[in-house]
Amino acid sequence: QMQLVESGGGLVQAGGSLRLSCAASMTIATPNTKGWYRQAPGKQRELVATISSGGSPNYADSVMGRFTISRDNAKNTVYLQMDSLKAEDTAAYYCVHVDRLGIIYWGQGTQVTVSS
Repeated sequence: QMQLVESGGGLVQAGGSLRLSCAASMTIATPNTKGWYRQAPGKQRELVATISSGGSPNYADSVMGRFTISRDNAKNTVYLQMDSLKAEDTAAYYCVHVDRLGIIYWGQGTQVTVSS
C-alpha cells in the first residue's frame, strides 16, 4: 500500500527558508502528478504547487516566485523549497501523489510555522 512520508517542517522566522520532502513507498506509473497542499487553522485546504511527471510545475499565486517544487523520480520523492517565508505561510503542509488513474494519495502532513 502506498505511503507518503513528509519531512522538513518546523519553526522559522519570517524571511527564512525551509525545504519539505515527501518520499513515496512505491513507484507509481507515469504519467502522474505530485504536489503540495496546505491547510491553515480555520481555513480550507489549498493547493500550493504541483509538478507533472515531465517536470512542469504549477504554483498558487500566493507562493509564485518564493517556492520551488521539484521531484526526483529515482527516489520517488518530491520537494518543496520555500524561501522568503511569511507569517501567512503558516500551515500544515500535505504531500499528494495522483496516479494515471486519478487515484489520490495523501501524506500525513508536516507543520510549518513562520514567526513574524
